[in-house]
Amino acid sequence: MSHVDPQLDRARKLAGLNTARRSEPDTTSPFWEFDREVWGTLAQATPLPLKQRDIERLRGLGDRINLDEVAQVYLPLSRLLNLYVSARRAKHDLTREFFSPLHDRGLEPQDAKRTPFVIGVAGSVAVGKSTTARVLRELLARWPDTPRVELITTDGFLYPNAELDRRRLNGRKGFPESYDRRKLLKFISAVKSGAPEVRAPVYSHHTYDIVPGAEVVVRSPDVLIVEGLNVLQPARPRQDGTVGLAISDYFDFSVYVDARSRDIRQWYISRFLKLKHGAFQDEDSYFHRYSQLDDDEAVTLATEIWDSINFPNLRENVQPSRGRADLVLHKSSDHTIRKVQLRKL
Repeated sequence: MSHVDPQLDRARKLAGLNTARRSEPDTTSPFWEFDREVWGTLAQATPLPLKQRDIERLRGLGDRINLDEVAQVYLPLSRLLNLYVSARRAKHDLTREFFSPLHDRGLEPQDAKRTPFVIGVAGSVAVGKSTTARVLRELLARWPDTPRVELITTDGFLYPNAELDRRRLNGRKGFPESYDRRKLLKFISAVKSGAPEVRAPVYSHHTYDIVPGAEVVVRSPDVLIVEGLNVLQPARPRQDGTVGLAISDYFDFSVYVDARSRDIRQWYISRFLKLKHGAFQDEDSYFHRYSQLDDDEAVTLATEIWDSINFPNLRENVQPSRGRADLVLHKSSDHTIRKVQLRKL
């Protein structure tokens, strides 16, 4: 029997290369793959700027994120993004230097200023993508060279309920066709073009509709995070066969929050029950009528909604876009992130 060096065996396990599973890493994948423990070593020298009270404020309903996960997963990611922002700024400076011969002749492009670094965050309903986006916003804003970080959700670009009814899409809310894609593209294009001020509509989960007259104003941030179900969707062909731009064409980096569909289904049902006992109790809530259901009836209804709307959207539209992400966060059934995949350069 051959002797196995215990230190070497431990190193292999830490590197995610446990020989019981595979002897060599998969060189055919477009991603590098890291176990959580290994990924967490990539920012050991970086102080964690958040406290437990911050995590409680940022945590979504049903999510179990804690300080340990922020330190092991999100802090290294924020460090990587900080490096990517710096690299993009260096690229911008090199481009300005390239234009310098045109300066004295008055031919230098007038709009050659630095534009926001845009990050897309995608994933299913109830998977925790909103928590991911909020935590990234908080961490990135603590880095000295990216103090201005804005977060926009694509919910604000859903068609109003009246328009969804007119288009007979009231049972397709969250599907790609339920969004005002032209308005969303116009918004992200203006941000990426360096517009000093860009406005976005506001969606209320309380009224389940666009808030008339309400707007979010984005003013030249260092970083803009765009969070939504379908932000990694490729552009769809037009009737004439041509293909326009996709939202993701404007992203400098993208994150997909992933989990097994059976786990997401359970999280969705659990969240629905918590809302039934919480926000749905408000008489002004669009879903107040559901507060009168008993728990068994609520589980049945939540399951029907998942099976008829959320799961088909996940299967047909959201999950197929996972491979377009720059980084994938894989969650276990307890909501903790167990594995990170980073696209190779």
